[in-house]
Amino acid sequence: MRVITQNVLGRQQDWPTRRAVLQAGFAELAPDVVLFQEAVVTEDYDQVRDILGDGYHVAHQTNRVVDGDVGSGISVASRWPLGVEREIDLRVGPRTADFPAGALVVDVQWDRPEPLLVVNHKPSWATDLEYEREAQAVTTARFVAEIVARTGQHVVLGGDFDAMPEAGSIRFWRGLQSLDAFSVAYRDAWELVHGQAPGATFAPSENGLVERHWQTDLDRRIDYLLVRCGRAGPTLRVAECERVFAGPVAGAWGSDHIGLMARLEVW
Repeated sequence: MRVITQNVLGRQQDWPTRRAVLQAGFAELAPDVVLFQEAVVTEDYDQVRDILGDGYHVAHQTNRVVDGDVGSGISVASRWPLGVEREIDLRVGPRTADFPAGALVVDVQWDRPEPLLVVNHKPSWATDLEYEREAQAVTTARFVAEIVARTGQHVVLGGDFDAMPEAGSIRFWRGLQSLDAFSVAYRDAWELVHGQAPGATFAPSENGLVERHWQTDLDRRIDYLLVRCGRAGPTLRVAECERVFAGPVAGAWGSDHIGLMARLEVW
């Protein structure tokens, strides 16, 4: 099973050129499941289907951007049919009111008796909101844990987390610390394959699409694919994990974020 997480930057920054890069790239990569962030969905346009074409079942966040890049939000696409779709509102405090932070928790009816639980987690983006990202991580983790306690499903969690591996919210997801008297453990697909290699997914020093106010900031890894651990380690094997859309094609980047693709196997 090949899973990709990709922030697509809505329709900003010369969308017609970027559209061609993303369409060609996804056609070549042929993922089974895709977690999109900043994908535009309106009454008359679906950016996910525009990029992927036919052959995918799609779930969309209903709480989306209402100004700026109107309709921008998170989505999950799967070659397998989708079952139950759940949405979590992650506007956890007054500083998060201006952005539709949320999570999509979707049953994917893959070729196993129990559905695969796919979670697209998009917390607050602002650099100084790590306190809120910690609360958002706990909210999503508790929600997922309650489902898994009933069903025993495998869980793949991913998205644009807007936090580096050392941040409290990411340490929480990785099982390195508890928050709010609660703990979980998810294995970072990149780390399992590449150890401590940098693997930046937001690289102002390289990517000309990065907005000017970010261009003096760090290159950093803020996009993740994670596999939930049971009592004895990850329940799915991460066979490969690589960056995708990691450079320009004929001078054009697909997005201001570099995506990740992992190949996962059932033990």
